[in-house]
This record gives sequence, structure tokens and C-alpha cells, in this order.
Amino acid sequence: MLALTGQELDLWTLVLQSRGIVMVVLVMLALFSVASWYIIAYKYFALRRAHQQSQQFMTTFWNSKRLDAIYKAAEGYLGSPIAQVFRAGYVELSKLKSDKRGEGEKRGEGESDGWLGDMQSIERALERARTAELTHLESMIPFLATTGSAAPFVGLFGTVWGIMNSFRNIGLQKSAGLSTVAPGIAEALVATAIGLMAAIPAVIAYNYFTRRVKVLAAEMETFASDFLNIVKRHFFK
Repeated sequence: MLALTGQELDLWTLVLQSRGIVMVVLVMLALFSVASWYIIAYKYFALRRAHQQSQQFMTTFWNSKRLDAIYKAAEGYLGSPIAQVFRAGYVELSKLKSDKRGEGEKRGEGESDGWLGDMQSIERALERARTAELTHLESMIPFLATTGSAAPFVGLFGTVWGIMNSFRNIGLQKSAGLSTVAPGIAEALVATAIGLMAAIPAVIAYNYFTRRVKVLAAEMETFASDFLNIVKRHFFK
């Protein structure tokens, strides 16, 4: 165990002077922290873009009277999950309409059953798109939860290991004075401090991003219902 002076008991010096398992723990926590901050920055801008483009697309959708024009406009909103849900629904609707024109048949008594099947096809297409977009929005966010829950325990492991070495050093030196105990205990507690520094931002960001994703998921679900109502009203009479 290193014998550090009082002037050397600052955080940075303790980190640099760490050895063995404690240093391994600190490196792991540093990697956790760097990855978490990268994810925080990336998801913040990605979710902000998704929200802004979704609002812009919704304005375009409700102000336009033609679905084909909306479909073309949706190509400019690739960051909007709602726009991608609309594109999936429109493609399925266009395919069904094309099939009907190609068949050129009259349904007669079975017409209502046919319309019901078509509506279910569009609904499934919307649901698949919504699930895919939700999966994309949630990507990397679970790592923040992992960091928030695991980092304090990893830091605690480093602390426990460092304290064990401190007591072993006391036994070897046959001395329990403050000058003998303090450096080792301080070095050990750094691991817990670094663990908390990695975990706290990750937990805050996880809760924030989870709420943002839930809002976007609710907006996608609402839009899918509105789109189905519009299709039913104007195309499946």
C-alpha cells in the first residue's frame, strides 16, 4: 500500500496511484462513464430530432388533402417515427388498391368481409412499423440502466478490495496510526465515488429518455388510429 502524504490525498492523485484490482475497477468505471456520456449525447439529439420532425410532419399531414403528396413529403422526415409509420400504412394501402384494380372483381355479399381483411392488413403494417420505430428509439437506452445499477456495485467492490488491502497493510506494518490507515482507505473509497459519478448521470438520463420515448410511442399509436379512421372513411366505404 502506498504511503501518501496529506497533500497527495486529492482525487486525481489517488486515481493515478491506484494499483491492482482497484485500478482495474477504476478503468471499468471510466469506460462505463465514457460510453454513457456518448449515449446521452447521441440519444438527446436523436430524440429531439424525432420530436421536432414528428411535429412538422403532423402539421403537413393535417394540412394536406392528398395521401400521395404526404407520402412524398414524408421522405424529408426520415428522423420522424410517425412519418415512418405513415409510410408503412400508405405502402400497404397502395398495394391493396393496386390488387383490387388488377383483380377487377366485385365482392357482392362478401364485400364487407373483404374490407375488414384489408383494414386488418393495414393495421398490421402500421403495428409492424410502430414496433420497429419503438425498438430504434429505445436502442442503447438500456445500457444507461445497466450503468446506473451496476456502477455503484462495481465501485463498492473496488472499495471493499482496497480496504482489505489496507487492513492487510496495517497487519504487516504492526501500526494502526492515522498516517498508515488514511491513504489506503482514501484510495479505496475513490472507487465508490467514481462509481457514483458514473451511475448518477446515467440514471437521470435513463429516466428522461424513457419518458421521451413513451411520449413518442403514444403519439405513434394515436396517429395510427387516426390514419385507420381516415382510410376507413375515404377508401373503404
